[in-house]
Amino acid sequence: MPEDLPADSSEFEGAERDESRDLDSVMTERHRLLSLAFRMTGTLADAEDVVQETYVRWYRLEPEEREKIAVPAAWLMRVASRISLDLLGSARARRETYVGQWLPEPVPADLFADTPKVPLDSGGLAADPLDRVTLDHTVSMALLTVLEAMTPAERVAFVLHDVFGVPFDEIAGVVGRSAAATRQLATSARRHVRHGRRAQVSYHQHDEVVRAFRDATVGGDIVDLLRVLAPGVELRVDGGGVVNAAPQVIRGSDHVARWFLGVMRKQPALRFERRDTADGLGYILRNEGRRYGLATFDVRDECVTNVWLMLNPMKLTNWPLD
Repeated sequence: MPEDLPADSSEFEGAERDESRDLDSVMTERHRLLSLAFRMTGTLADAEDVVQETYVRWYRLEPEEREKIAVPAAWLMRVASRISLDLLGSARARRETYVGQWLPEPVPADLFADTPKVPLDSGGLAADPLDRVTLDHTVSMALLTVLEAMTPAERVAFVLHDVFGVPFDEIAGVVGRSAAATRQLATSARRHVRHGRRAQVSYHQHDEVVRAFRDATVGGDIVDLLRVLAPGVELRVDGGGVVNAAPQVIRGSDHVARWFLGVMRKQPALRFERRDTADGLGYILRNEGRRYGLATFDVRDECVTNVWLMLNPMKLTNWPLD
C-alpha cells in the first residue's frame, strides 16, 4: 500500500463509489418524476418545482434512513405525489387571480411517451389492471383539462393508479385516505375521463377536420369554417396577462368563427405551421417570424368541439419555430 494513503483508503473509496451509484440511481428517476408531476400540476414549471423539492428531501435524509428505503424510485414517487397534492391546493387559489383563461401547458406528443411505470415496494403493478382506463395519450390537452376539473385527491389517485399503475393501498398513504376511499376517488375520476373521451374520432379523422379548419380560417371563408365547427364549439385562449387574449370562453360556432376571422384580418401575416401534439394535428401560429401561439383541437362527430389556443409565452417554451 502506498505510504501516502491512509490504511482505510479502500473502504473510503468503496463508500465513495456506493454514494456515486446511489446518486446515479436516483437521478435516473428525474424524467419519470417530471412526467408524474406534470400530469399532477399541468405546467412544466410547477413540475420542475415538485421534482426539485423531491430531491431536496431525499438528500436531507441521513445515510441510515436512505439505507432503509427498499425501492428509492417508489419513495421518490410517493414524495413527489405528496408535494404535488399540496401544490394543487395552493394552485387553485393562485389561478383565481390569473388574468383571463387558464389552460394547462401544451407539450409535444412524445415528451413523456416513453415513461416507464415505477417499480413498487410490493414488487408489482396494481392488481386490478382491468379497472384502469386505457390512455393513448396521457398528456393531451383533452385529458389535462379533464384533470383540472377533478379535486386534487381525485387527480392524484387517478394519475398514480391509472397512468403509473400504483396499487390503492400505496396511494392511500399519499392522499391520507383508506384504500377503499382511494379506490372511490379513482372511480370518480375515471368517470370524468370516460365522459370526456366519449365519441372521440380516429387520428386520421381528427387531422382531416383540423386541416379543414385551418384552410377555412386562412381562406377567410366563414361558410366553410361554420361547416367544420360544432354548433356548441368552445374556444379558450390563455394569454397569461402577457398577451392580449379573450378573457372569457367563446362559445358557439358563429362567435368562434368570427373571432378567428377577425384575428386573421387584423394580422394578415399570421401563418399556421403544423405540429404533432398529444391531441393530434395542431398548429404553431407564426406572425412575421415570431411565435404567436399554439392551437390544439378536440374533434367529435367530424366537427371541432374545442379549440385551445395558448398565447402565454411562458407555456410555449417546448415549441420552437422550425
